[in-house]
Amino acid sequence: MTTTQKFRNFVDDPIGDKSVLELPGIGGILGTRLQAAGVDKAYIVLGHYLVLKKNKEAFQNWMKDTCKAQPKQSLDCYQSLHEWSGKFLN
Repeated sequence: MTTTQKFRNFVDDPIGDKSVLELPGIGGILGTRLQAAGVDKAYIVLGHYLVLKKNKEAFQNWMKDTCKAQPKQSLDCYQSLHEWSGKFLN
């Protein structure tokens, strides 16, 4: 799998107070939609990922319903959270 610099930056550090805009797959438009839905921090997206039991399909459906994310965008976000949680939550 080829990763972007944004992906590597996200998964290499604790989530802390990162904005949703720091999540891979999330740009300005999706970030604005997420913020309008009350999801302004990456840890909130991580929470949804965990509540959905790390299920890729359920997470992608949540992203589609919440901010109209395309499959590639939600997959990039899912993969970053999956890798991040494997590194920091185990």
